[in-house]
Amino acid sequence: MLDFKGKGEQIEGEIIAIRRHLHGNPELSEEEFETSQFIQQKLEEHEIPFKKGYAKTGVLGIIKGGQPGGVVALRADIDALPIKERTNEPFASNKEGVMHACGHDAHTAMLLGAGKLLNSQKEQIKGTVLLVFQPAEENAPNGGAQPMMDDGVFDEYTPDVIFGQHVWPDLPKGQIGIRDGAMMGASDRIKFTIKGTGGHASMPHQTNDAITIATTVINQLQTIVSRNVDPLSAAVLTIGKIEGGYRYNVIADEVLVDGTVRTLDKDTRERIKNRFYKIVEGTTEAMGGTAEIEFIKGYPATINTPEWAQHVRSTAQNLFGEKATPDLDPSLGGEDFSRFLLQYPGAFFWLGTKPKNSQPKPLHDPSFEIDEDALAGGVEMMAQVAADTLEKLENRL
Repeated sequence: MLDFKGKGEQIEGEIIAIRRHLHGNPELSEEEFETSQFIQQKLEEHEIPFKKGYAKTGVLGIIKGGQPGGVVALRADIDALPIKERTNEPFASNKEGVMHACGHDAHTAMLLGAGKLLNSQKEQIKGTVLLVFQPAEENAPNGGAQPMMDDGVFDEYTPDVIFGQHVWPDLPKGQIGIRDGAMMGASDRIKFTIKGTGGHASMPHQTNDAITIATTVINQLQTIVSRNVDPLSAAVLTIGKIEGGYRYNVIADEVLVDGTVRTLDKDTRERIKNRFYKIVEGTTEAMGGTAEIEFIKGYPATINTPEWAQHVRSTAQNLFGEKATPDLDPSLGGEDFSRFLLQYPGAFFWLGTKPKNSQPKPLHDPSFEIDEDALAGGVEMMAQVAADTLEKLENRL
């Protein structure tokens, strides 16, 4: 059986250099052209065959083993976020207002490293390993996973199992976050525009204040989670943007409200959607206004296949020790990898990258940083879980 323990450390410098190059040259969703070219260049250097052009900038590396067997896919996302970086790192973003604030630079670097390790042992591999470099993960609700599949990324080689890895600032180096079942939440968007009648601030009786209606609706929406959702079911409804009004002495005739809903199960998701419509429509009508309403379904919940989640747990413990997989709660953050899991068995897991000497910043924070010493372990984790999976698939034949 292939053993990659300690092998990541042998290429640690190369992986960190790749991560820093990508970090300094981030590209937004659907604009990852230079990133895609860089990935292709590295695959060529490692003598890994690849195909390109999926969802415009996506790349598929193909490691065909020396022996027949199953197919396992490993995925990394490659896009950055529209965030102004504040890390003061020497390799900080050189693009104003664009930053790898979610670790996709590290994901890409680690998958390239895992590909290098696997390809160096390809004659011993029983089956095929696919390296899936996915664009536009941050481009909810569309994302890049479904467009890659629509473009035929798995037409020639269909995965028996697929895995994804994400850096996680709340876990220290050497720990892997993994759960059976729900790992991350569905991420839906809610939007509505309240329309009333504007006028002079001194004559409210001649108007129907859209701001008053909107604030009443927002307060009512906060009762959905507290009074319509099972207390044992996870759910969040957040209003992130309110836009309306002209100036201090004008009563607004229109207000835009924008937010998000996060859930883990389908029934809760549907219940919140129904209550959202009823509250916005009913409250607005009762107050004499009208509402234009949107509930935009985003990424579904990321649901791990229990068998393959347990497989990840076993691989992690073999690599990093029995205490490497602590019990943890799911996150209500959304993840486009969920769409791969709708089509193929597999698991999504978190790699501990908590900074050693500073308080960890959350994902999407302008000061987000990782412990780069954890990347070698992430490389080993990806390579080992692929090799172990192919062995497991072989034993079933």
